[in-house]
Amino acid sequence: MEHPTSSTLLAQEQTKHLQKSLGRMDILLLVIAAVISIEVLGQVSGFGGETFTWTLILAVTFMIPYGLIFAETGGAFAEEGGVYIWTKMAFGRVTAAVAALFTWVTQPVWVGGAMAFVAVETWSEYVYPIHAGGVGDYLFKLGFIWITVTSAVISLKHGKWLPSLGAILKVVFLAFFLVVTAVYGFQHGFNGLDLKFFSPTMAGFLGVTPLLLFSFLGFESGNSAAGEMKNPAKDVPISIARTSLLAAASYLLPILAILLVVPLDQITGIGGLFGAIATVFTVFGSAAPLMLAISAVVFCFVLVSQGGAWMIISDRMQAMAAADGSFFGGFFGRFHPKLGTPIRVNTLSGIVATIFMLAAMQLTGSSSALFGVVLTISISTFLLSYLIAIPAVVRLRTQYPSVVRPFRVPVSDTGFKVLGGICLTWIAIGSWVAVFPGTLERVFGIKYDFEGVWGLSQPAFETFALGTLGSIMLLGILGYIFGKKVRGEMQNDSSNDVDLPEAVPAIDLQS
Repeated sequence: MEHPTSSTLLAQEQTKHLQKSLGRMDILLLVIAAVISIEVLGQVSGFGGETFTWTLILAVTFMIPYGLIFAETGGAFAEEGGVYIWTKMAFGRVTAAVAALFTWVTQPVWVGGAMAFVAVETWSEYVYPIHAGGVGDYLFKLGFIWITVTSAVISLKHGKWLPSLGAILKVVFLAFFLVVTAVYGFQHGFNGLDLKFFSPTMAGFLGVTPLLLFSFLGFESGNSAAGEMKNPAKDVPISIARTSLLAAASYLLPILAILLVVPLDQITGIGGLFGAIATVFTVFGSAAPLMLAISAVVFCFVLVSQGGAWMIISDRMQAMAAADGSFFGGFFGRFHPKLGTPIRVNTLSGIVATIFMLAAMQLTGSSSALFGVVLTISISTFLLSYLIAIPAVVRLRTQYPSVVRPFRVPVSDTGFKVLGGICLTWIAIGSWVAVFPGTLERVFGIKYDFEGVWGLSQPAFETFALGTLGSIMLLGILGYIFGKKVRGEMQNDSSNDVDLPEAVPAIDLQS
C-alpha cells in the first residue's frame, strides 16, 4: 500500500532543480504582495459602516485561529508544494489533487477575469482613456496577464524583485492614502458617522463574509515555494504572524477612510477606492490630476506584482502536484533545470487567465457588475480549497505527533481542533454564499434583488458559476487519470519519502 508521504521519481528529480533564494524578508514581501488585496477595498466598502464592524469581527474570530494553525503547520512541514503536500499526507493524493487544483485555478481566473479589468478601468479613468471592448482594451488585458506570467517564469532569484517592489509600493500607497485622507478631513470634514452606522446586520453579514474571507486567506501560500526558502522552519511562522497583523491594518484603516469620504451610493467594486482617492486628492489643488495619474500607475503596478506573486506561488504547488502524478503527470510536472521555475504550468496559467478574460468580456453588464461576478467565482474556488486544507492541517497535528513544531500553538490537540472548526465554519458559510448568493437571504426573510445586486439574472450567474466549477472538476478528473503512469513510478527506499523534521529549536514570533 502506498505510504502517504511517498513521492514519485519525477517529483524527487524535480526538487533537485529548486534554488534556495528566499530569505525571511523575501518571504514576507512575497506574501504581502500576494495576499493583501487592495483591489477589493471598494467592493467590501459598498456594504457601508458594518463592513468595518464585520472586518474587525473576522480579524479576531477567523484570522487569529487561522493564522495560528497554519503558522504551526507551515513551520513543521516545510516541503515544496505547501497545501498539496499537507493534504496528501493527511488524506491521500486524490483529495490533495482537488485541493491543489482549486487553489491554483483561482489565481489565473482572478488575474484574467478581475484584476486585468480593474487595472484597465483605473488606467482608462486616470491615465489614458481606453475604449471598453476595443482593441486597446484587449491588448491591455493581454499584456497585464502575460507580464504576470513572465515574472513567474524568470528564476526566483531574479524574479522576486517584482512582488517585493510591489509589496513595498502597496504599503506606501495605502499609508499615503491614509495620510492624505486625514489632511482632507481636517480641511473639509468627514461623513457624519455614528454608532448606528456601524451596526452589523444579517444582510451585511451574508454579503461581506465571502469577500472578507477571500481577503484574509493565503498567508500560508508561501509554503508552496518552501523548497526554495533558506530557513522555512523558522521564517514561515514569523512571516505569517507579521503579514496577518499588517493585513488586518491594511483592510480596517482604508475601509474606514473610504467610508469617511465617499457617499455610500457612490462606492462600486472598481471605483470605490479611487473614488475616495479622487475626493481626498483635491487637497493638492491643480496638481490633483497629476497625483491621481501617478497613483493609478502605481496601483496598476501593484496589481501586476500581486498577480505575479500568486503565479509564482500557486504554479509551484500545481507543478509539484503534477510531478507527483496528480495533474497530467510528467508534462506539467517539470521545473526548468537552470531557472528552477515550472515554465509549463506558468504557461498554462497564462492560457487559463486569457480564456477566462475572453469569457468574462462576453458577459453583458457594467464593468462594476462584471468585476463583482468574476470576483465571486474566484472567491468560490479559493474558499472551496480550504474546506479540504483546514481539516488536513488539523489532522496533521494528531497524525504526525512526533514531528517537532518550531512554533507550536499552545493548546491541546482538542483545542487545535476547535480552532480548525471555527475556521471551517466561517469557510463553509462563505463558500455557500459565494456559490449560491441570495439563498440564505431568503431563508432569513431578507429581501434580495438578484439582478440589482449582480447586474444579471440568477440563472445566468449560476450557469457561469456552476459551469466554471464543473469545468474545473472535469479538468481535475482528467488530470488525475492521465497521471497514473507517473504515480506508478515510485522509489522503494526511504529517500523517496517527504522529509519530516526531527529537531528544530523553538522560535518566538516576536523575534
